[in-house]
Amino acid sequence: MRLSLLLLASTLLACGGSESAMRLGMAGPFEEGFGLANRRGAELAVAEINAAGGINGTPLEIVYRDDQGEGSVAAAIAQDFVEDPSIAAVVGHVTSGAMVAAAKVYDGKLSALATTASSAALTGISPWVFRVISSDSANGVDLARFASRLGKTRAAILYENDAYGRGLADAFRGEFDGTVIGFDPIDADGTDAEVYGAWFAQQKPDLVFVAGTERSGLALMREARKAGVTAEFLGGDGWTGLVMDPVAAEGALVGAPFTALDPRPAAQKFVAAYRARYAADPDGNAALAYDAVQVLVAGLREVGGDRAALREWLAARSGDRAIPGVTGSIAFLPTGDPVGKSFVMTRIRSGALTPAESAK
Repeated sequence: MRLSLLLLASTLLACGGSESAMRLGMAGPFEEGFGLANRRGAELAVAEINAAGGINGTPLEIVYRDDQGEGSVAAAIAQDFVEDPSIAAVVGHVTSGAMVAAAKVYDGKLSALATTASSAALTGISPWVFRVISSDSANGVDLARFASRLGKTRAAILYENDAYGRGLADAFRGEFDGTVIGFDPIDADGTDAEVYGAWFAQQKPDLVFVAGTERSGLALMREARKAGVTAEFLGGDGWTGLVMDPVAAEGALVGAPFTALDPRPAAQKFVAAYRARYAADPDGNAALAYDAVQVLVAGLREVGGDRAALREWLAARSGDRAIPGVTGSIAFLPTGDPVGKSFVMTRIRSGALTPAESAK
């Protein structure tokens, strides 16, 4: 009998899980900078929750799966999560394309609370899918209006050719008051950056808006600097990772869902804890993932791990039932989009996202 118990304990340890833990799934491209930031934000939330006694005395675990930001991989991981009865809900997915693909799998079976998937295609996609970041349809409008307040009248628009890039670029173009001199797809890895650097130097836009992530953004800014381009560069939340290269990114404008300079006590408590754990400032990716975990845990504390009950609990978060978060209070519209979320307009200065001026 004792040997059997020891063998059972060894099996549980080998699997890396605990029979007594409450479990969430999380999926994202964790080898990418923004994906790693998401994972770190979630890990910090788990550490704090367990240090405070877990979920009604039960520890929290997250099962992490790397979906590479690819729809087919994300859908397969979603199916694995759905078929695992120990998974109460999912944090993520991180990218829009992955979340759109996974949403069809989760529908009617498992709640997913996306962190940084902002595509307008997710609005109302499933009553089982929610998100803590605002939609690109709203974000693009905010960014275009900000550009107009800065007096920009001649913009080149570039976008990564995926759900996130296309949606954000289209929304920006639809709201921008000035002249759009180019609207072009770019390689996500930045391999075509040199060509665009030369084109900027020739066409002389006063604004380059890029709907993409840090890899293509940094490549574009490095080539633009080599070519002597003087235009302002503006990006959305996908650009928060540009701070990893403060030389190339200096002066770039970023519409961010969070800044480490947010003075609110809850935000500064989170910033201090993140710095202590990772020796770095958190960005919006980390903050939104942290908030997503906290929201799901609040639900688990109230209704337990029953999937249907947790979905109903999430859908009921509105008005005075909102959950406080480091990115602001979190409540949901019937479409699954968050209520009242908006960007903080920032400028990269010395490797940090600092509040940007709203007008010249």
